[in-house]
Parts: sequence; C-alpha cells; structure tokens
Amino acid sequence: MEGYITEHPILQFKRGRRVKFYFEDKELEGYEGLPIAAALHAAGIRILRYSEKYNRPRGFFCAVGKCSSCLMEVDGRANVMVCMEPLKEGMRVRRQKGKGRLDG
Repeated sequence: MEGYITEHPILQFKRGRRVKFYFEDKELEGYEGLPIAAALHAAGIRILRYSEKYNRPRGFFCAVGKCSSCLMEVDGRANVMVCMEPLKEGMRVRRQKGKGRLDG
C-alpha cells in the first residue's frame, strides 16, 4: 500500500495485518492497529469533517487527540477522534456533519 512512511532515520514502524474497512461505503485497506486517520490519509482522503459554523473542510491536524479536526462517525458512533482510534477489520467510517448525532 502506498501513502505510508516506510523508512525513517530514527523511528521503526510496526504494522498489523492488512484489513479492509469502509469509508463512505467505499472499500479501502489499511493496517490493523494504526490510527484510522493514517489509513485514510494513506488512501488519499484529506477531508475528515466539515466545521459546524462555516462548513469548512477539516483534515488530519494535531494527530495526538488534542483538537477536534478529526472527529468522525465510526461504526455509528459520533465524535470519534480517528487520529487516536485504532483501525479494525470491517469498520465503517463516515464524515460527520457538525456536532454529529448521538443516537448512532
């Protein structure tokens, strides 16, 4: 799979097995255990959500769970920080509009 960092001068990257997941009903592949946002980024998906007030696109920003740019709907759960949530086989990921729904 392209889009992942494979070599780094001081870091080593351990990856899980390749799994399939779904983004907006489109089948994608990623490495199990890596953050969902990393798999989406590797697949070329840069817009993770839209801001509530101005409907502006938001992408992968802090990558450490400190901002709200990556809040998405995962398996029917709203407001999941996909920069922190590990990827699992068969997950269904959607862009969230505004604050998201709590009724899932």
